[in-house]
Amino acid sequence: MSCNETNGNGSSGQPLDLLTCILIGALSFTILVLILLGILSLRKYRSLVQTIRDLQRSKLLSGTVPHPEAPIMPVRPVPASVEEEEDAPPPQIPLQQSSTVRLSSRRLWKSLQQGPRFTKSDLNLLQLIKAGKEGVFYQARMTRGTCKGHSLFTCKISKEGVRSKHVDTEISIMRKLVHHKNILQLLDWNTTEEPYILIMEYVSYGTLRTFLQTNRVHLSADPELQSLLTIASYHIALALQHLRSKMIVHCDLALRNIMVNKFPWEVKVAEFGLARDLTRMRSRRSSRWRNPRQRVPLRWYPPEYFKNNYYSFKGDVWAFGIVLWEMQTFGTLPYPNLETSESVVYHICIGHKNTNPEGCRPEILHIIQDCWLEPYTLRPSFTDIVGMLETIIETDADYVDVESSQLLVKDEAEYHEAQRLLAAGSTSENTHPV
Repeated sequence: MSCNETNGNGSSGQPLDLLTCILIGALSFTILVLILLGILSLRKYRSLVQTIRDLQRSKLLSGTVPHPEAPIMPVRPVPASVEEEEDAPPPQIPLQQSSTVRLSSRRLWKSLQQGPRFTKSDLNLLQLIKAGKEGVFYQARMTRGTCKGHSLFTCKISKEGVRSKHVDTEISIMRKLVHHKNILQLLDWNTTEEPYILIMEYVSYGTLRTFLQTNRVHLSADPELQSLLTIASYHIALALQHLRSKMIVHCDLALRNIMVNKFPWEVKVAEFGLARDLTRMRSRRSSRWRNPRQRVPLRWYPPEYFKNNYYSFKGDVWAFGIVLWEMQTFGTLPYPNLETSESVVYHICIGHKNTNPEGCRPEILHIIQDCWLEPYTLRPSFTDIVGMLETIIETDADYVDVESSQLLVKDEAEYHEAQRLLAAGSTSENTHPV
């Protein structure tokens, strides 16, 4: 029937015939699309069959003609710094030795420690810096020669009972954090036998907590005290911003774990025994919390750790607020009126905070309070904190007393010279190795 024909009654049939034409056209288009899809599917199927035949043929050929293969490396992820620094194994290894190439992660790490460049008998301990739960820090030197050109250095000696796997993790994290002026740099280590030893760069004044407690009288009388503390806080925040960029959570940030080489311009975050690399974990909820024997610094830990067994980068932000409070109080123990661990945990969980330190400038007090916000998602990031501290320092720069700064540099130069003479004279006095 033509689209222009009329029905038997003589009336126009254009609306009905138009609908029929549209349906016929849509059906034709659908059939055409299905035919095209069928052709494409058939071509892909034939291509897949040909690929399978080629693979089968190549397997038959490989069974008669041997080809050297690259060695199979262990599946344990290696830090980027290790991948760049370590030499690759020989490119060709016989196939019958492939089973020996599949080293465990433990054997791979031990292979990095074959033939350490020093032993414990090569060290002279000059001065105790601090004693922690897992290791003791000393200022030390080599009995003969240097350690990578360093005549003096900081030495950490692990205590009895510390597992080698735990030390391996600390070394891996420190190697990932290389080349930052506000992080104590790892120079060398020996984990082939106990006690395990880590050698790090030298610091003149030991921990920031000891430095502030020792020089409290002198610093309290300094009119530039708040500016000096702000500068030190800024450098600590820079270090933690670097940790965040490397996906490292410190988990033990405290004034006792910050070293001073030149106050306030050279302060360095140290002690990575509790730190965790989140790139090596399936979840950001660290598995170490499940270990009942693990001891953590409760007075520096956030409420979400006690409530939900959770510690994240915002936990380090909370601890940074505690560090700022410690600096303002010259190394006072947080929550000084609480004596037992149970009371500390209880007061933190119910929202108890440290009292505002006397003499603290309003800008720093504001940062401290922001670091202790709940829920933890409200706390600033370390990038935010660095920006806030930079603004404060820029404001202080308009009021710097140049003469006072020069005198301070002169005093530090005299101190370093005295330290050098003391170290030179201590060689004959400290003849007992570790």
